[in-house]
Order: sequence, then structure tokens, then C-alpha cells
Amino acid sequence: MDINFNKESSGLVPAIIQDQHSNKVLMLGFMNKEAYDKTVLTGQVTFFSRTRKRLWTKGEESGNFLDVVSITEDCDQDTLLIKAIPVGPVCHTGADTCWDEQNPTDDFYFLKTLQNFIAKRKAEMPKGSYTTSLFESGTAKIAQKVGEEAVETVIEAMANNDERLLYEASDLVYHLMVLLAHKGFSISDLATELKKRHK
Repeated sequence: MDINFNKESSGLVPAIIQDQHSNKVLMLGFMNKEAYDKTVLTGQVTFFSRTRKRLWTKGEESGNFLDVVSITEDCDQDTLLIKAIPVGPVCHTGADTCWDEQNPTDDFYFLKTLQNFIAKRKAEMPKGSYTTSLFESGTAKIAQKVGEEAVETVIEAMANNDERLLYEASDLVYHLMVLLAHKGFSISDLATELKKRHK
């Protein structure tokens, strides 16, 4: 990334913070090169405070950090768009956004978080992780696990056991996501396929 921090005499560039899940714009801050580097290093959004004249990590006092998912620059290389997952309200007033807008969290978006988690496990393969052990077991074993969870889901559905149905269906979706990741796909690819069929 080649950000032009020298375009303005202040050495600052605007950083737009967007919720990774809802796409709601949460706040606007400013970064200098040092703030940007710290953001990349720590994975938490850090600004340069124009009033305090120092680096300021969002949440350093409140605990409401902004966990970075991605950083992109605009076409002029002088503005950043940071997609993040907010840990609590973003505004110092206690509001979800700095424009006093609601940013309701929908549990459905957790599938995206889980997808990212599974991809991270695949990339890092930490020891002692169940997900790692699945990746290590190979395609046949992961596919077998998907089949087992599918059968258990059907059994609970036929038994009209709603609580167990949701439990087993959750296991099914998780293992299916692992299988997809193992084969180089994600649940987003399923969404794309279903969207095509819907037309």
C-alpha cells in the first residue's frame, strides 16, 4: 500500500471506519504514518489525535476497540477505508456511531466471522485446535464428519426435538464450512451459487 501522507502539510490522511458486518460507517478519524503502522501491527485502529497531539488507539480508555478486518486506500491514495469489528459502542457519547445512528448486530453476520476464523485456522494451523485437527485429517474424514452431522440433524428433525435439531444443524454448518475451506471455498461461494439460482 502506497499511502500519500505528504499530500497535506499536516501529514495526516482521513480514515473512514466501516462495520465489517453491517457496512455502516462508524466514524472518521485521521492517521499519520506512525498511527497507520501501529494499526497494521496491532490489528486495532489507532489514530493521530489532533487535539491531544499524540497517537490514540480507539478503545484505549473505554475498552471499545475497533478490530481491523481490512484496510484499503482510495484511488488518490490519500484516504483510507478500514473495515473493522467494533467491540462495543464507537462514539464517546455511547452511541453506536459518531452520527448517533443505530448499528444493530444481526447474529446472521456471525457466519462471516466464523468463516474468517476457520480461514485463519487453516492458515496458521495452531496445535490443540479442533479445527486444525479436522484440516489435518483430510478430505475424506472431514466429508465423513459432514455426513454424520447431516444424519444427526435429520434424526432430531424427525424426532421433533427442536433444541437438538438446532444443535446438530449448527454442527452440520460448521463442519460444512470447514470442508469448503479445505477445498478452497467458503460459505460466501454458496451464497453466490444460491443467488444465481434465485434469478
